[in-house]
Amino acid sequence: MSEQKVALITGVSSGIGQSIARQLAQKGFAVFGTSRNPQGVEPMPGVEVLPLDVCLDESVKACLEAVFAQVERLDVLVNNAGYVLGGAIEEVSIEEAKAQFETNFFGAMRMVKSVLPMMRQQRSGQIINISSLAGLIAAPPFWGIYSASKYALEAYTEHLWREVKPFNVRVSLVEPGSIKTYLTHNQQNAAEPISNYEPWRERAFEASRQYEEKAPDPALVTDCVVRIIESKSPKLRNRVGKQATWVPRLRKISSEARFEKVIRKVFQLDVEK
Repeated sequence: MSEQKVALITGVSSGIGQSIARQLAQKGFAVFGTSRNPQGVEPMPGVEVLPLDVCLDESVKACLEAVFAQVERLDVLVNNAGYVLGGAIEEVSIEEAKAQFETNFFGAMRMVKSVLPMMRQQRSGQIINISSLAGLIAAPPFWGIYSASKYALEAYTEHLWREVKPFNVRVSLVEPGSIKTYLTHNQQNAAEPISNYEPWRERAFEASRQYEEKAPDPALVTDCVVRIIESKSPKLRNRVGKQATWVPRLRKISSEARFEKVIRKVFQLDVEK
């Protein structure tokens, strides 16, 4: 195993993380995947699934100790673990917002802080953070805290990219639009909804679910991750899918009012009750 390149991928129970893990294993990597419930993860040839809760320092430490007990290096870290917290800004409690950031932002930060000492020592390594179109524009509606967590990940990753270049550690963001995963299916909603928001919230949620149903397969993201790993000079930002390309471009060339009109139409925010 020591002669193989080694990859650690968080959140491999389904969707994008599982697709990346399978593909890297097929390419000959020694792959360690993580899940809060590894017993519930479908077995994948060449992938060892370890328990990990990215919200807990002790869990991250135990996971890395289990990896380094078997290998002497780490070539790739893919921070994929995350979920969507749905609800109007007013509906989301401070504790719910903190929990969202603990997974989507601080979880990635914990993993980076845990692997960087080894990557600096070996003078090589690659960190790939899975972001989202929601980290580039403030949409979909009623995903405000999720979007904020991804905006934070974008800024954090750009600073990281700049700071670790002298150690030959490469850093990239992957920014998918809608992908056919379980993101909306596993969405966690604010525990105390406010009835006034209900018509607009439910239409926006339904539109997001429909977009996901029609979206490309996670393999599209996996292909992007593989290209980043194989590139001699990978880009910092890597948008995946037509949606992730044209929506930010439309935002850039449109007035604020015009872009808002598009968002409200797409997510049926102005439809009569």
